[in-house]
Amino acid sequence: MNATNPSLEWLLENLIGNTPGALHALVLSKDGLKLCHTARLNVDRADQLAAIAAGVQALSHGASVEFGDGTGGVRNSMTEFHGGILFIVEAGIGSHLAVIAAEDADVGLIGHNMDELVEQIGAFLTAPPRYAPSGGLGA
Repeated sequence: MNATNPSLEWLLENLIGNTPGALHALVLSKDGLKLCHTARLNVDRADQLAAIAAGVQALSHGASVEFGDGTGGVRNSMTEFHGGILFIVEAGIGSHLAVIAAEDADVGLIGHNMDELVEQIGAFLTAPPRYAPSGGLGA
């Protein structure tokens, strides 16, 4: 996926604009690479959010393996913190959609709107795994 995909940027902006309380949106790869983000997130903050969201998803995956059915499947994550809420959902193979919302936002509406967006464009939100060149470092 192109990190500056204008169609995806427009859809993320539309999600934020049509969802009261939603402040920022970001699409990231499973390993924390930002793929696309809303305009109010500058590049450094988008990188930071992508790393945080990937870490939360990795921890959630570990919890699922240990305490879920063992498959490691994570449907979504939500973290409430002082001043806001972080939502993360799977958005295609190897990618996630993250949204930062105000602490008084309607969590049901945000989750619903995120799920609708993923259903509409899930095929475009696929980030295949990145592979290191054969031979390891220095090859």
